[in-house]
Amino acid sequence: MSDAFKVVGAFGSPYTRKLQAYLRYKRIPFLAISQGSVESQGLPQPRVPIIPYVIYPHSSEALTDTTPLIHRLEAENSARPVIPESPAVAFLNALIEDFADEWLTKAMFHYRWNFAPDIEKAGALIPIWGDTTIAQEKREAMSDYFSQRQIARLYVVGSNEVTGPVIEQSYERILSCLDACLRESRFLLGAAPASCDFAVYGQLTQLTCFDPTSSELAVKIAPRVVSWTQNLDDISGLEAPLDAMHVDSLEAVSTSIKLLLAEIGVGYVPVMLANYRAIRGGAEQVECEVGGQLWRQPPFPYQAKCLDVLKSQYSGLPDSARSELRAFFQGVNCGNLVRFFDE
Repeated sequence: MSDAFKVVGAFGSPYTRKLQAYLRYKRIPFLAISQGSVESQGLPQPRVPIIPYVIYPHSSEALTDTTPLIHRLEAENSARPVIPESPAVAFLNALIEDFADEWLTKAMFHYRWNFAPDIEKAGALIPIWGDTTIAQEKREAMSDYFSQRQIARLYVVGSNEVTGPVIEQSYERILSCLDACLRESRFLLGAAPASCDFAVYGQLTQLTCFDPTSSELAVKIAPRVVSWTQNLDDISGLEAPLDAMHVDSLEAVSTSIKLLLAEIGVGYVPVMLANYRAIRGGAEQVECEVGGQLWRQPPFPYQAKCLDVLKSQYSGLPDSARSELRAFFQGVNCGNLVRFFDE
């Protein structure tokens, strides 16, 4: 296994789960290493202390950020592609991936650190995921420290008294949209997974399969989504039809995906745009309307960077793809986003 990648992360990290499931599907050999385990000691460390981080075979550099990592790995491993061939559909895939990474994650943090059963479960398990031999006193101290730190950091992702009800309503609507999608297709954009599937899956490993409050809601509202999430953990055995892996045009996108995009237009679009403008304007607060309700949070610089990346990708598309996307987004409640891209 000297030629295997090393992926250092945690069971409770949606981004770790996203990347590991992607690697399994691609059949790329990797070693899954728990953060804080004996195996993780002495390994190269990333510049920014976040997980997961990846160490290429025979490399001393630790790389982070799952979306650019997947794009790099796609360029190096052409078999079983997760980026649609159609430029317009590929951009749609990138948008849904960013929605999962940057909006759906708000629900993940909100449910885990706002409700007593969820706080208790996460606090009990997170300290020992890397090492079950930790002494009980140390485990309890780590549990208290980590729980209080995460609760205190909820404001960073935008979970607060004002936004809490908005996040919860959005999560329930997203579950319904995804359940409708999975009635029509095994994956979001066709007969094989795209990178957006793994991004959505990553957040759902926590929301539908770990945290008690959000999991209970998922079973009631969208049992298909729970089952899909559990199955997507390892689809290395899937043999996707090479001639019809992903939809080949925006016209072929299902009605249910259009409903999901309309929901993306309700929350993700106004918050990301308001955050971007707050960062660029030096504002101390992000304020906008989400579904007729007030959204207020501190600016989040990384999410402004994400929007810059999407804008750059859009600008690099062929004129025909941009024209196709303009018309498509206007019809699915995302017109403000494409107008921003065209600025």
